[in-house]
Amino acid sequence: MKFIKKKELRELRDFLILWSTQSVSQLGSSITGFALTLWLYETTGSSLDTAALAICSYVPYVLMSVFAGAWTDRFEKKKTMLGCDTFAAICTMILWILFRTNSLMVWHLYVLNAVTGLMNTVQQPAGEVAMTLITPEKYYQKTSGFRSLSRSLISVANPLIATSLYAFCGLDGVIAVDLGSFIVAFTALLFFVRIPQNKSDQKESTADLAREGFRFLRENRLILALILFMSGVNFVASAFDAVLPGYVLPNPKGGTAVLGIVTSCSGIAMIAGSLAVSVLPKPKNRIKVIYLTMLFSLGSENFLLAFFREPIVWCLGQIIGWILVPIMDANLDVILRTSVPVKLQGRIYACRNTLQFFTIPIGLFTGGFMVDHICEPLMRRYGGLPVLKALFGTGKGSGAALMMLVLGVSGSLLCIVTGKQLNRYRYP
Repeated sequence: MKFIKKKELRELRDFLILWSTQSVSQLGSSITGFALTLWLYETTGSSLDTAALAICSYVPYVLMSVFAGAWTDRFEKKKTMLGCDTFAAICTMILWILFRTNSLMVWHLYVLNAVTGLMNTVQQPAGEVAMTLITPEKYYQKTSGFRSLSRSLISVANPLIATSLYAFCGLDGVIAVDLGSFIVAFTALLFFVRIPQNKSDQKESTADLAREGFRFLRENRLILALILFMSGVNFVASAFDAVLPGYVLPNPKGGTAVLGIVTSCSGIAMIAGSLAVSVLPKPKNRIKVIYLTMLFSLGSENFLLAFFREPIVWCLGQIIGWILVPIMDANLDVILRTSVPVKLQGRIYACRNTLQFFTIPIGLFTGGFMVDHICEPLMRRYGGLPVLKALFGTGKGSGAALMMLVLGVSGSLLCIVTGKQLNRYRYP
């Protein structure tokens, strides 16, 4: 059986062009982000300082998403996406100039990441609505699988390409790839993708439209409950992201190359999950699929990394922890797209972003802070105790291992408790 038929290829032409080229652009941006993480950890040696780089990207995203989504509903999606891409590319050029003139400082990265995060805040809901407008409803699950596949490929390629480019070409090579990917995506969107007009003819203010988005969520309790559940998942997952560099890099068996390999394993797992979700039949209960897959993910990966000092086990943990994420994501995506009217999707997705992702900067800060100021000092003081030494090892990185255990317990409890609440709801 062919993965995609000729008829589907014709009907999904615009989706496939937009999806593939935007994925190339996202890969370029991700490579730059990973390389900057390596540069910052090498410069400061701090998990919290490194996590602050991602925090600066997410804070404007969380604070401004609700207004950006309402604004997006009133304007052309294509022009909005082109404008945001261009502004983000300008930020990358400024970064390159600062680096080439030996003027690049840590605070520059924070500011530029905040500005880029603001552009993503506007572009993301516009892109979500654009995908809905150019995709027939019967292909929602299949195209969701494609999008998960591209995110998975990026997760695999990003750390490997970033570490290689950073090692052999420095930030110059990284930024060149990023700008090249921008040109590909910008050209395809400008000349080859047709996005139907869907501008709102409503005259309400942006604040009124934002309030309408929250009102819709209050009236649709299932959607709100799923979003709040995912905000808890994102807290645990983002804390894990903050802890991972401080766990792998200082380990005698770790280092930059190992961090790249371990990180890429999550992408390999998501590729398998994405391919599966593209061909799987509709499940009987999408809600149950969502919280059970997250229980499996959060209840396995963190424990494996907490108790084992071998890179092969770290890779296995990443694979086990991420292989079911595309299945969860596809089912959540179908519920949202079929439950929210297209004319409201910009503001609803933006409200979703605020509620679902506000925990990411909090999780990043919590993970970095806990490692630097609680867990590592604790292990330096008491790590010689036989039980702690046996469980988490010794030296720098043992505190990060302790934090992994905390995250594993927290994530499992979250899914068990919240899963009982989600069982009260029904989705057609």
